[in-house]
Amino acid sequence: MAVYTDISEDDLKWFLTEYDTGTLLSYKGIAEGVENSNFLLHTTKDPLILTLYEKRVEKNDLPFFLGLMQHLAARDLSCPLPLPRKDGALLGTLSDRPAALISFLEGMWLRKPEAKHCREVGKALAKMHVAGDGFELKRPNALSVDGWKVLWEKSEARADEVEKGLQNEIRTELDFLAAHWPKDLPDGVIHADLFPDNVFFLGDELSGLIDFYFACNDLLAYDVSIILNAWCFEKDGAYNITKGMAMLEGYQSVRPLSDAELAALPILSRGSALRFFLTRLYDWLTTPEGALVTKKDPLEYLRKLRFHRQIANAAEYGLSA
Repeated sequence: MAVYTDISEDDLKWFLTEYDTGTLLSYKGIAEGVENSNFLLHTTKDPLILTLYEKRVEKNDLPFFLGLMQHLAARDLSCPLPLPRKDGALLGTLSDRPAALISFLEGMWLRKPEAKHCREVGKALAKMHVAGDGFELKRPNALSVDGWKVLWEKSEARADEVEKGLQNEIRTELDFLAAHWPKDLPDGVIHADLFPDNVFFLGDELSGLIDFYFACNDLLAYDVSIILNAWCFEKDGAYNITKGMAMLEGYQSVRPLSDAELAALPILSRGSALRFFLTRLYDWLTTPEGALVTKKDPLEYLRKLRFHRQIANAAEYGLSA
């Protein structure tokens, strides 16, 4: 979540006349995240999240994202729901951007997750993978192997400004992953961005998943590699095998991974580390000064990528026998 486009109170009040939300009491921008402009609204009925979809989000993808939330919620996965307008549509327009109102999910994201929280996240992701079965809309992952190459081309010329030798290292990594990326693994709907700030807890109980705007169809085990990267490294860059073990145990308690998925986990983890390195690198180099958005250090994911290159098998992530 972030704010790239500001809105006026008058425009917002006009926008809300198309919804049954009660009277607007207050609103404020939410600075976390990097994709869309988000605001927390307080009304005389319920708190809501207003999302303005920025240019990096394809308008044609919005029915997939909003429909997926409805599909998952109908299958008892706790996640926000898009609110329909009075005419039944899920999308409106505000400040020349497609916009939607989303229900507010109670809870907070954890700044210092522990192993017990990682176990619950693993379970929740597996439940999402199971619940996503039968969702009819499809969306290819634009940020997979081919997409990485396109993104890299936008940053390659300036990469060595971030770290000397980066151009050559990333070119070599892209070639390796293109040659070794697994293809014949179970696939389905994945979240693709299940970082700590996209998982809410009430105390130690997971209350729900949010921010489905990278969701797509891809390898389910790739989504597992994303949460290993996002949840199981400490601030000093060390991999926490206790958290990794809890994460994998939690996931497999709902959906056991196949032998082929486990064998592919080191390659998938390299790929997901590269994917987040590349998007962070692009944002680091191109986000304009003054934007109400928190830029994230791309080198954090470069270090994770280098760690995964040393992993021989899934046991080294904490997989129990």
